[in-house]
Amino acid sequence: MPFSSRVQARGIQLLLGRMMARVHKDLRFADIPKRTEALRVETGAGPVACTVYRPPATTGALAPVYVNFHGGGFVVGRPEQDDHICRYIAATAGCVVINVDYAVAPQTQFPVPVTQAYDVTAWVTENGAAHDWDGSRLAVGGHSAGANLTAAVCRTARDRGTFSPRLQIIDSAPLDQLADPATKQSLIAKPLLSPQLMRIFTAAYVPDPADRAHPLVSPGLADDLAGLPPALVITAENDRLRDEGDAYAKALDAAGVPVTHRVFEGVDHYFTHTGPVPAAKEAIDLMAATLRTALSD
Repeated sequence: MPFSSRVQARGIQLLLGRMMARVHKDLRFADIPKRTEALRVETGAGPVACTVYRPPATTGALAPVYVNFHGGGFVVGRPEQDDHICRYIAATAGCVVINVDYAVAPQTQFPVPVTQAYDVTAWVTENGAAHDWDGSRLAVGGHSAGANLTAAVCRTARDRGTFSPRLQIIDSAPLDQLADPATKQSLIAKPLLSPQLMRIFTAAYVPDPADRAHPLVSPGLADDLAGLPPALVITAENDRLRDEGDAYAKALDAAGVPVTHRVFEGVDHYFTHTGPVPAAKEAIDLMAATLRTALSD
């Protein structure tokens, strides 16, 4: 990676890191108790810290498990930005949530985050009994870059024949890292994601342009989607990433994958964290309700 690109990415990392950890005050779900513990998982790309969220009540049976990957353009490493979502899902869907602190660029590049995301998920499926969750009832999901990693985990698991998530949540994902971000349009004049910011993210995560069409980098460009897990695809009407998310939902459906696709009107990228609050709460509740159904016996 050119030195200038690395400096730009580090600047964005420092500038946006604290900002992305902030969540709208009316989305913090302060009434939901926080039951968490730290977890460290060894992977083929180094150890990964995770936060485990427990449901508030137990029935005696092992709870199912949801593995969450945060957003941040593969550059901002702030898993705590998803704390409100993880707590809500644990409480409402009645599952254990594993929030994954995967490595980010420019310190690491593709394929390290994919390797870590997959290896953590595989470990979760294999070690449930020792940690009081049911690894056989598993779902994965994430927002933005985390949704991209979700698609990569599901594809890798399918290709290796290892585990089969019951659901994948793809929320506002970058699914085409090959296209020039300037070609990705929004319905509003100043959307959250600018082409320049998106270029910095892509250059930091995938510095070799030859890798940007790889199906684990750009899942939306792949044409072999059959056999992937059922999906909940969420897109935001004003998001520059909306079109590729919509197209991915259609492609999954055409490949015979069960898909629930919801476009939230009048909102932009990251709305599940910054609002508008009614739309954000509806989207988070949709995630929890879909998970509850998918993970039920």
